[in-house]
Amino acid sequence: MPKNEYSISQNFLTSTRTIERLLALTDLSAADTVLEIGTGKGHITRALSRRCGRVLTYEIDPVLASRLRGTLPPNVRLYQADFLRAPLPKGTYSVFANIPFNITTGIIRNLTQGKNPPRAAWLIVERGAAMRFCGLPRETAASLMLKPWWEVRIVRHLRREDFHPMPSVDCVLLELRRREAPDLSVGERRDWELFTTRVLRQGLRGLLTPRQISRAFKETDIPMSATMRYVQWLCLFRCFRASRHS
Repeated sequence: MPKNEYSISQNFLTSTRTIERLLALTDLSAADTVLEIGTGKGHITRALSRRCGRVLTYEIDPVLASRLRGTLPPNVRLYQADFLRAPLPKGTYSVFANIPFNITTGIIRNLTQGKNPPRAAWLIVERGAAMRFCGLPRETAASLMLKPWWEVRIVRHLRREDFHPMPSVDCVLLELRRREAPDLSVGERRDWELFTTRVLRQGLRGLLTPRQISRAFKETDIPMSATMRYVQWLCLFRCFRASRHS
């Protein structure tokens, strides 16, 4: 049977000690329902089942899924399905997963822009991808589309030797936590996307006057010569919206 695109990109975490150390960096508890994307060999799944009340886990590979059926704890529900085509869970839930690196962007988009996003997600991803989503060293389209609604940070760097097979890239544990008070409404998402995309491609020319830009930057207490951080982007967007409706 040929390998699918998910299994080709999967690097498994098999050390119980390493998995438990990563879970200790979360606030997952027995009160939580947790979603896992990529059951793999079930090592993380079993650790989650010991910590959380309910585990929903997706595995697209039918061979891996068939090997796990009947072997997982009773509080685990295994779906042999493509997570990117599945609806998000109902109710309140969190996510912890060692995801296939080649679909990181699709998974994060589904989780953060779906109808019922999680309260928080901890994802093991490539370091380069995590840096883009965090906006380091400078904001990117990926980071800007998260930050009005999500707090994003790297919580742990992992060793390549922690994985089997060993990846050719450095990996980290990325945390995404939904903001209790978002900086923008969901209804403003489209305007924010258009604004940030245009500025990243063409700059601010034609959108705001030099005086408006100066005033927006002054409100952030960050010098105009500094690399634009998220708070400056937000002030500029609000200034642009105000000027358009004045």
